[in-house]
Amino acid sequence: MKVHHLKPPEGAKQRRTRKGRGERAGKGKTAGRGTKGTGARGTVAAGFEGGQIPLQRRLPKLPGFRNPNRVEYVTVNVGRLADEFASGDEVDPAALRARSMVRKGKAPVKVLGSGELSTALTVRAHAFSESAREKITAAGGTVETLDR
Repeated sequence: MKVHHLKPPEGAKQRRTRKGRGERAGKGKTAGRGTKGTGARGTVAAGFEGGQIPLQRRLPKLPGFRNPNRVEYVTVNVGRLADEFASGDEVDPAALRARSMVRKGKAPVKVLGSGELSTALTVRAHAFSESAREKITAAGGTVETLDR
């Protein structure tokens, strides 16, 4: 087979529809625009909803605000750290992911203060609550904040 023998398969190429060229052409008279109304006569502005307040004007009126720069943390409680790690262990996001304590891959980790901690741990995370920071240092451990 040579390049000049190639041709598209049967039915792949169709002639374009020539609208408004008589009834025998298939799209004559109203040319696929229906009868009467703005759509049949001229162009309709994008987003025009027939006189109803358009969507782009309605949306800003809705309550609330969603900050696009919000940092979404994956949280771990101090009580869970006490259950999973022994005294003197180093706790960091990689160790937490290895034990399936945090799920989201690259999300920053925040340690919260729910539960009790009696073992001294070196905890590295992206953020800490005040109560978590106090409980870790009270148990003889150290707290290190990582950059995001």
